[in-house]
Amino acid sequence: MKERVIALGFFDGVHLGHAALLRRAVEEAAHRGCIPAVFTFSRPPKEVVTGIPCPLINSPEDRQGLLRRLFGIKDVLMVPFDQEMMTTPWDAFVTEIMVKRYHAVHLVAGHDHHFGHKNQGSPELLLEKCVQLGIGCDIIPKVERGGIEVSSTYIRRLVEMGQMERAAEFLGHPHVLSQEVKHGRRIGRTIGIPTINLTVPPHVLVPGHGVYAAKACLPDGRELAGVTNVGTRPTVENGTDVTVETFLLDFDGDLYGQTVRLEFYKRLRDEIRFDSLESLKAQIARDAETVRALLAK
Repeated sequence: MKERVIALGFFDGVHLGHAALLRRAVEEAAHRGCIPAVFTFSRPPKEVVTGIPCPLINSPEDRQGLLRRLFGIKDVLMVPFDQEMMTTPWDAFVTEIMVKRYHAVHLVAGHDHHFGHKNQGSPELLLEKCVQLGIGCDIIPKVERGGIEVSSTYIRRLVEMGQMERAAEFLGHPHVLSQEVKHGRRIGRTIGIPTINLTVPPHVLVPGHGVYAAKACLPDGRELAGVTNVGTRPTVENGTDVTVETFLLDFDGDLYGQTVRLEFYKRLRDEIRFDSLESLKAQIARDAETVRALLAK
């Protein structure tokens, strides 16, 4: 039987507030010699209940990747928010699901974590129940930065506005987007600036339109600086489809069909329409030098 220390939460963005929970879970798991785990949902419960879409900072895959890569979480228990989860009373959630199904010996939750049928489970009730069951429990207080509470809601606003440097301060890492590289119109290739095209998956926020300093993490472990354009490519398209297109510095190769993780560092400028492909090419060359200098720091 795999005993686990389980951190509870949705963990959108995997930000500094979550980091306090995750570090505590990993520390306790190491102390007990068991598995550090996270219990979370694939879609936000609020979205499932109300039917109102809630665009997220990360896709489920990126959330899992951040939890594993940055914190060493071994088991990411990502389940659908289904009828069972919606109707299980809070105390049965602890005894039947956490303890019996997932073998929790210690639970970690945030100061505002609510769970179970109609969100009736609270941090206070969780603590009480764990004492009764003889398992460990930690409730982590809120984390603030410069007097502002670190929250997914606040970070979503920053990402939507393209404020990647400030978002990174609250996330504790750059904003990421991982996707399979798709075929574009290959216009970049014809002007000597080949790019990789990613699409923003459903239910995920599109960063504010503009041009960004970015880094692409390739499947083979290489990390390359890039100039990323988020928007509708007004110089070469008249459409409205949003693309995330990156010119990789010092790269020659084919990444079609491979999954690339893009890290956003800084918004450089607005997306603008150029009179010609030549002037677009000249601007991208200037952007590339800016990115090179920025990431060298």
